Amino acid sequence: MSDTLSIRHYEAADRDDVVALWTACNLVVPWNDPVADIALAVSKPNATILIGREDERTVASVMVGHDGHRGWLYYLAVDPACRGHGHGRAMVRAAEGWLVEAGMPKAQLMVRATNHAVVAFYERLGYATGPVTVMQKWLKTDSP
Repeated sequence: MSDTLSIRHYEAADRDDVVALWTACNLVVPWNDPVADIALAVSKPNATILIGREDERTVASVMVGHDGHRGWLYYLAVDPACRGHGHGRAMVRAAEGWLVEAGMPKAQLMVRATNHAVVAFYERLGYATGPVTVMQKWLKTDSP
């Protein structure tokens, strides 16, 4: 793992860098407004965004939150030019630490069906496919 990565909580000045990082990592999709997602996460006491910095640059992030029963990881991103140095592992471990401090007994995440490569990454960190089906319903009429 890289010893040059520093991890801290999101600050308002990070917004544009985080959106650019998520865009570079192909995490932004039409039905998720990253600016709105950031605003919602940082406005709630049960969520945060952790920022990984190296050489004064934002090179990694993860959004983490909980519903009072389980923790969730979202938007794990590592700058494509900085991959292979343990930053993703470090960000996941930091998010898991945040969840442990919040009293959460487990962490969950969702992987888009088109993102095959990341499944092996999470499996190496101890994550496994659970015996559940995730269902969804759009509550806003302007969503897909």
